[in-house]
Amino acid sequence: MSTTRVLAEREIIVEPPHGWSALDLQELWDFRDLLYFLVWRDIKGRYQQMALGPLWILIQPLMSMVLYTLIFGVIAGLPSDGQPYAVFAYAALLPWGFFSEAVASGANCFVENRQLMAKVYFPRLLMPLARMLSSLVDLGISFLILIVMLIGFGIRPNWGVLLLPLLLVIGGMTGLAVGLWFSGIVARFRDFGQVAGYLVRTWMYLTPVVYSLTQVPAQWRQVYQLNPMAGVVQGFRWALLGAPAPDWGMLTLGSLLMVPVFIGGLYYFRRTERSIVDVA
Repeated sequence: MSTTRVLAEREIIVEPPHGWSALDLQELWDFRDLLYFLVWRDIKGRYQQMALGPLWILIQPLMSMVLYTLIFGVIAGLPSDGQPYAVFAYAALLPWGFFSEAVASGANCFVENRQLMAKVYFPRLLMPLARMLSSLVDLGISFLILIVMLIGFGIRPNWGVLLLPLLLVIGGMTGLAVGLWFSGIVARFRDFGQVAGYLVRTWMYLTPVVYSLTQVPAQWRQVYQLNPMAGVVQGFRWALLGAPAPDWGMLTLGSLLMVPVFIGGLYYFRRTERSIVDVA
């Protein structure tokens, strides 16, 4: 007597998330091991097959510091809050570089990871987060050079160094907010990556990176400091070099104004990832 067995088949359909329910933080936590892998992959891949390898972590900010010192410190003679221009510029370049990487991490994540996205499902938000976190390694190594410079110039930081992590969070979230808005556009129209680059460069000159905040006319200074990166850069100089403290009220207000931009960027990012594999 033969027996016929019917096996129930279970079909699993993976669909992009819908609406605000897409912001599943628990899912990000469940994939934390993958986040670690992506961070490590980005660190290794960034300087792979380069003659100088990890030395570029030091060369890039040092070359920028030398260039800005020659142009703005020596030739233009811009004031530097009573500190040597080299350390004045370098202290600002560290948070600004982290902000720039945060913008790039969001803007280019779909393009740079399109092959991985086509093969396996994982929370796509891990991609910009991984690149932003990997840039913290570069920041940490570059910060060691700044410590050497501070010792060499006999400059003592103040208690404000305890606030540097908070300032980095503000800078990173501001950059990521901008980058997430560019993510889908750059995936569809690659030349918009250049637009994002121009935006960052323009933003730099609207931030006291190469000049002192005291150079901004007093009547415009409050509006100017609505730019959260102005407060972040000034906060670094205040904590490390003893420069005038940022306007904490304006920094807080500017950061709060970026919150809806960041949340909107998350929403746009999650909505865009539904069909982005086809065009990335």
